[in-house]
Amino acid sequence: MKKILAFALALVLVLSACSFATAEESVADVIAQAQTMTLEELFKKAIEESNGKDFYAVGNSSRGKSALPLFVEALQQIDPSYTLNWDWQQPKENKIFDQLTEDVNGANHVMSMTLIQDGNQIQSKMLDTGVLLNFVPKDWTEAEGLARENNEYPLALQTLNKVFMFNNLGEATFTNMWDFVAEGQAPLFMGVNSELVGKNFLYMMTNEKYANLAKEAYEAWAGKNADDDALIEDMKQDAAELGLTAENANYGLAWVYLWCEKYNEMTDDGPICNTLVTTSAVDQSGLLVYSKLRSVEETAESSVNNVTVAAYQDDYTGIGGYAYKHYLMLTKSSPLPWTACAIIAFMTTTQDGFKAWGKDMGGYAPVPACMQDHSKDGYVDGVNTFDAKNDRGYDWWLNDGKLVVEDPAYCASVSGTMSDWIDGIVSSK
Repeated sequence: MKKILAFALALVLVLSACSFATAEESVADVIAQAQTMTLEELFKKAIEESNGKDFYAVGNSSRGKSALPLFVEALQQIDPSYTLNWDWQQPKENKIFDQLTEDVNGANHVMSMTLIQDGNQIQSKMLDTGVLLNFVPKDWTEAEGLARENNEYPLALQTLNKVFMFNNLGEATFTNMWDFVAEGQAPLFMGVNSELVGKNFLYMMTNEKYANLAKEAYEAWAGKNADDDALIEDMKQDAAELGLTAENANYGLAWVYLWCEKYNEMTDDGPICNTLVTTSAVDQSGLLVYSKLRSVEETAESSVNNVTVAAYQDDYTGIGGYAYKHYLMLTKSSPLPWTACAIIAFMTTTQDGFKAWGKDMGGYAPVPACMQDHSKDGYVDGVNTFDAKNDRGYDWWLNDGKLVVEDPAYCASVSGTMSDWIDGIVSSK
């Protein structure tokens, strides 16, 4: 009897595994076919698959709730009878990775797609494990002016920037990235473990490209002294122990060390912005989401004109901030994969699909046609009133503004050693 029960249990497990593999293969097969189809063709497949059904997605950004009704409207232009009962969830406290993993590995698959951030965990927990599958729309790959590099795997919905700003009512100058970590500075910044894209930024500072920029800026920095030189030298040993391979990793590591030692931890970018724009924040600086400037209420005590975007200065040297991304992917057990592919294509290749995110400065789609122009957001009645709000755009920020761009694979490769190293500096302050 025991042998019969054991055999039966083994058979159930085998059949379950086969069933799951078949489901996974099916989603992968849908993606392979979908990548050869136009947006209109995907719309028609979505109508066939999901008309009147329930669609579930999970995202780090709540703005998906604004995009999905527009998707439904677009499909209703083809079939007026089309309806979709959608639910867009936004987990808190970084629980999105556990939620997706549990959904894929559970018996009842609910989530069809996700909008997700934090390249490090995406690489190690979602891509390396196969929990999420990448889909690249045909219309995306053929788009005019496409910014393809670092946006294709995983597929990026948008790049967002966090930039160095400072209160300009005093006499302090910030014309070099190293000025923000000079003696006496305490830049406002969200804690490295409260929003992990900020920690990814610090990992990326040891990447060859950005370590080289740190060295160039240091050599041009008027504020360096013997102690800084000694720190640069000491960081060679730390870089070796951390397994960093870039020739100038010690420069990037030294900047990270000083940043972690000095930054003043804040709970969110909103309070950072609201502090910096006040008349009482003389000579303070911060690293925060650029788009926060859009919500500043102009009063006698607060004004956008009280801050300067560091990289917008003609004589600024070094990185102007960092960029992180929102990525779109399917779960490998997606119940409605054709619909998920259609939604992803809609969000990444049309202005309507990207509207929820593109309405603000500081968020950039790889496809230029999706973007709205924010180069004159600081104009009032045709007059340039708040220059800091005039967004110079994706290309400028990546090239002239020298944003540090998140690379999921690199972050995952160094986080195992660097995370504790960074935490040690922060905890010892």
